[in-house]
Amino acid sequence: MHRTRGKVLGVAVALAATGLLAACGDNDSTASSTPKLTHTTTASQPPATSSSAGGDTGAQTPAPESPQQTPAETVAPERPQPVPTDVVPPGDTAKLTDKDKKFLDALKEKGVNASSPDIALSIGTYVCQGVAAGASEQDLTTFVNAMAGSDPSFDPTKMPVEKVGKIYIDTAKQTYCQ
Repeated sequence: MHRTRGKVLGVAVALAATGLLAACGDNDSTASSTPKLTHTTTASQPPATSSSAGGDTGAQTPAPESPQQTPAETVAPERPQPVPTDVVPPGDTAKLTDKDKKFLDALKEKGVNASSPDIALSIGTYVCQGVAAGASEQDLTTFVNAMAGSDPSFDPTKMPVEKVGKIYIDTAKQTYCQ
């Protein structure tokens, strides 16, 4: 039991470190690519010459930069993803299948109350997909424990995460993966 807790902690630390490194990484690519892009784009345009009524003075005036030269304008802006219509809000069981309800009821009977049906159903779906893919029991346990422990309603003083994870795995295998 202590080894599993250590593995879960190790996975959590690795995920946190990865997130921090991704969020706090230096931005070399943006800083170094901006001058190259501007220089390359400006150099590819033919220089404009200044002409006056008295003739050519030989001085060249750079062409005005067009708005398309900045990388931010060439990339489509991010748009929020539409909210799926099949998401079940907490407390709304009208869109749950009989199989979903059976799984959720079995979890409640064993003392596991997820903060929303979506959390419990996604853990159950993960278990079923892992079983179908031939994942090891240890891999299933590690990830299910991590998912169950991240549920806002999880209280380690009521039940250890290892027990909650085992309940999710056993219940999913018995009621949801059929």
